[in-house]
Amino acid sequence: MTEKQVTIRNRAGIHARPAALIVQTASSFSSKVFLKKDHETINAKSIMGIITLGAGYNSELTITAEGPDEESAVETLARLFENRFEEE
Repeated sequence: MTEKQVTIRNRAGIHARPAALIVQTASSFSSKVFLKKDHETINAKSIMGIITLGAGYNSELTITAEGPDEESAVETLARLFENRFEEE
């Protein structure tokens, strides 16, 4: 299992567009990919799960992946967060 902590840096937080980008990216990997905020863990391949997470500006999340391409999945998703979902 591979994990990495990320912080949401775009002012709008995770709304529909970033959520769709996360799902699209996570779905391109065969590993199981999850996002954890506080005590809630959701499937990163589920747009409804991501939106209901309610992750706003400066929220800290943990990206977790388990499977054959777990390291690549975590690093690729972490880059989305670092690049502010290319919104700013």
